[in-house]
Amino acid sequence: MIIGELCESFPPTCDGVGRVAMEYCHGLEKRGHTVYYIAPEDAAHSHVEGLNCLLYRSFHIPGQNYQYGLPLEDREFIARLDDIPFDLLHLHSPFQSWTVAKHILKTRSVPTVTTFHSKYYDDFLKATHSKMITNAVVHKIVNVYRHCDEVWTVNNSTADVLRGYGFDGSITVVSNGTDLIAAGEAEVDTVRQKYGVRTGCPIFLYVGQIDCKKNIPMTLEACALLKERGKDFELLLVGMGPDQETLEKERARLGLEKQVHFLGFINNDTTLRSLYTLSDLFIFPSVYDTFGLVVREAAAAGTPALMVRGSCCAEGIRDGVDGFLCDNTPASLADRILSALPLKQQVGLEASRSLPVTWEQVMDEAEARYTALCLRKAEEARRRDTTKRG
Repeated sequence: MIIGELCESFPPTCDGVGRVAMEYCHGLEKRGHTVYYIAPEDAAHSHVEGLNCLLYRSFHIPGQNYQYGLPLEDREFIARLDDIPFDLLHLHSPFQSWTVAKHILKTRSVPTVTTFHSKYYDDFLKATHSKMITNAVVHKIVNVYRHCDEVWTVNNSTADVLRGYGFDGSITVVSNGTDLIAAGEAEVDTVRQKYGVRTGCPIFLYVGQIDCKKNIPMTLEACALLKERGKDFELLLVGMGPDQETLEKERARLGLEKQVHFLGFINNDTTLRSLYTLSDLFIFPSVYDTFGLVVREAAAAGTPALMVRGSCCAEGIRDGVDGFLCDNTPASLADRILSALPLKQQVGLEASRSLPVTWEQVMDEAEARYTALCLRKAEEARRRDTTKRG
């Protein structure tokens, strides 16, 4: 098959959705398919090793880590796009990815799959402060999904969110995967020295966008409570995002400069798995995220995650068995950190056994569904042709 994986981000500022799209590209290429990563270009980067990149003109969105794409204004991109006989399109975003898909669909009947990854209502409400505008945008997003042949979500909780947006069609759950493993002792020591991570105290880790919507302010407040109780610890925040300056000021206000460290964006797998491995707890209290790929990455390294009870990314987590859950308050988070630490080893071991799904397993399911959809669409086209001739 010739497949297009479409999203809205490109390295080095690739978000979790972009990482998933890249994993699809790499995994499907290994199986003999030709796969294109289709996204807005980044001014500083136009190539990723081992990836067929099909990028279109864009400009930076002020205050964000994203580029706003202009695919239809990029003649070179459109010319390349028109030369590719796609068999299937997989949209990981309903925005400019849909614009690209619509251009292809004008002249060719190509099966389309879309995955609902993000809580777009929260994003647009934060950006516009208007429920009316946000509801209008969400209505358009739902219409995109209604035009696609298959709609996937990464878990059942996310499917419930999409239904809450008004989508009433069929939804298929296809999980995300991870291939990270625990790091070796030498790798851990190298990374510990590089970032000056102390020994002899608990290490907490967060990996993701440095964005207040990820509930990082609550994490800092919980850390302040731990400090008040005389607890020694370090919190490592890995990532980049629009709220870093705000959160650095909050760190200073709470007097946490010695305990909380911003490590910046890291995309090196060896470094990341070393940070996961050396950490005692992965702190991820986001109620925004739909899956929490990083939670599974931490589990693969034997590090249990602490999440907010009832959040989408906490779906399937057994509190005190393969992860930890708290209420959505700083006090509850601080209390659960303290009660979780004595259990971290046994819970981390069970997390490593029960939570990670390999990308190979995900590709087994995705490839099977892609193939079945292409066959179904071809049969539908054959029947239409037969009816017309009759």
